[in-house]
Amino acid sequence: MNKAWFMAVLALTVFATISATLIVPPLLVEIATDLDISVAVAGQLATATFAAWAIMGVSGGPLSDSFGRRPVAMVCLAVLSASVLASAFAPNFETLVALRVLTGLGGGALPPNIIGAVADVISPARRGRTVAALLAIQGLASGISIPLVALLADVGGWRFAFIVYGLILVAALVANWLWLPKGQSERVRTWAFFSRYLSLVSMRFFRVAMAVNITQRIAFWGTISFFAAYLISTFELSVGYVALPLAIAAAGQMIGSYAASFVVNHRQRAFFIAASTAIGGVCAFLLFTMGLGLWASVALAAVGTGLMSMTFPVLVAASTEYSGESKATGVGLMGFSNQAGGALGAGIAGALLATTGYVGVGYMCLVAVIVSALLTGLFGRQFGESASQSRG
Repeated sequence: MNKAWFMAVLALTVFATISATLIVPPLLVEIATDLDISVAVAGQLATATFAAWAIMGVSGGPLSDSFGRRPVAMVCLAVLSASVLASAFAPNFETLVALRVLTGLGGGALPPNIIGAVADVISPARRGRTVAALLAIQGLASGISIPLVALLADVGGWRFAFIVYGLILVAALVANWLWLPKGQSERVRTWAFFSRYLSLVSMRFFRVAMAVNITQRIAFWGTISFFAAYLISTFELSVGYVALPLAIAAAGQMIGSYAASFVVNHRQRAFFIAASTAIGGVCAFLLFTMGLGLWASVALAAVGTGLMSMTFPVLVAASTEYSGESKATGVGLMGFSNQAGGALGAGIAGALLATTGYVGVGYMCLVAVIVSALLTGLFGRQFGESASQSRG
């Protein structure tokens, strides 16, 4: 197997999958106008996606560990491609919500499946940086997809953006079909759902890491979900013009995700997680509450979401150290905490936006990162323990 080609296929899959999640935030105003709903209501499309993603993320890890990487990739990419393409033709909000649920279900199993495939092939010495580099593609997806979605919507409407990204997902499906390697892991083994999870949640690492990640991702995804709408409503930007600020903010996320590769194996990684979370959340708080100018707001978003992008790759890479033969299941737990935080962040932020305005979103981000940073500091030594020490 050519490992470089293998990684290229996985990179395309990560890019296409994350893009399917990120397609909604830049389109909230367009969707709300076309379907005659408020922006706050349209924002619940993100909540539906995250919630379904979280549910499938819990099941996806054991599915991948039990039935193999290739079958899971094929089925999930097929569902994901179909749901995104169908979203372009949704006649009403209810149909679009149902299709976004399918998007979450299709995409939820792919990240643990991808990281599991990496853990099968890459040596432990190189695994941490490889996982972090793959997760940095999430930032690249933000850097390319979010502004591109805005430009596509400006040219052909929000439905055109769904068509383009649906075709990208079809390309990823074909690439996986042609080049994802087959192996002994493709044989169906015993469906061990509860035993895999019980084994992992018995470790303190996973219990602590999930609590840290959920609280931090509330702030991260709350910021991401409503940043574009905030710029459009506050500074009266067109959907096309907002592409540049979104690209700058997304570049910060890409840098933050890649920087995580240098933190993964550091003895003080708990300190870096807590510090980046706290500073990033303060930036999000200032963004939504201070009423600063356009480019100051963009800078705060880039720095804030960039710093908050460091935590998830570090926790995912660390989870592969603890999960033994259930690596995809371990990554699935981290993915569940990521999407659970996303569902809570988008849902709470939407409710606060409807009742208190964007100021409420800022305070939500501040409270969430304070809790996350305190949890990280309180259980900091846990992130440095070996798997054998962490049970109990």
